Amino acid sequence: MQRRRSLRLMAGALVLALPLLASCGFNKATDEVYTPGAGVDDRSHDVDVLSAVIVSAQANSGTFIASLSNNLDDKAFVLTGVAGSGDWSDLAVDPSDLSINIPARGFVNLVNEDPITVRGDFEAGQVAELTLSFDTGDSITMAVPIVFACHYYEGLDSSASQPSESPSGSSSESPSGSASSSAEPNESYSCSPGDKS
Repeated sequence: MQRRRSLRLMAGALVLALPLLASCGFNKATDEVYTPGAGVDDRSHDVDVLSAVIVSAQANSGTFIASLSNNLDDKAFVLTGVAGSGDWSDLAVDPSDLSINIPARGFVNLVNEDPITVRGDFEAGQVAELTLSFDTGDSITMAVPIVFACHYYEGLDSSASQPSESPSGSSSESPSGSASSSAEPNESYSCSPGDKS
């Protein structure tokens, strides 16, 4: 009699525990790749583009930075270009022709390369669409956030030290004779302790 009671209790405990055990499945959010930060990732190609952002110390100019990781053991890639696309196709990216080698199973951080500056009608807080082109003819299009050159990104915008031009290359004159623009290109953003990057 005692044995039957023990079996019934064990069976009852198992029935009660089944929903809890079933909830420990796969494909949960904690299993997904997640990088906390402002930058965006694209892992859908042979070259991963990681933590991509445009760092902007002042309106209308910024520096594109990202990390590039080659997933192949036997093939190198060359980043040949970065350009605006979609509604952002009027962005001016300098240099327009790149030659950044990403060796097989290699990793390149664009912060350590010659700067890729971006100019156009934008300011920090927006998201620009950029296309990265490779020597294989492949391209990756991403929605890249434009972040303030503050805190973690401080000092990474080399475009701020270069003379700025308006996106069209000329400024419009207001009736009073002064140049008008939606955002002042030479006015740097301030990084007060309350600012978030």
